[in-house]
Amino acid sequence: MLTLPPTVTERAFVRIGEINAASGEAKALRVAVEGGGCSGFQYEITLDDPAEDDMVLEGNGQKVVVDSVSLPFLADAVIDFTEELIGARFTIENPNATSSCGCGTSFSM
Repeated sequence: MLTLPPTVTERAFVRIGEINAASGEAKALRVAVEGGGCSGFQYEITLDDPAEDDMVLEGNGQKVVVDSVSLPFLADAVIDFTEELIGARFTIENPNATSSCGCGTSFSM
């Protein structure tokens, strides 16, 4: 079965650019999956430099990186940035998750 790498929305790339412009640095957004959280797995989203074994997704002059261990968990996922009344954040729409927590950062497979 063929799986696709995650995709990143233009809105997410634009927000990464805004963060980098404000900080004066050129970091990539790292999206990783770690064990833990209330549903078994959780997303870890940080600013970082790409590593040698990372998948690098580029758009709008910005980068999102995913390490090789997290990649299977994020196959076909969509990485986005949303602004709502409760706040603004990067979100992940993951078709591999069978359930997720109300916080939006924890999921199970």
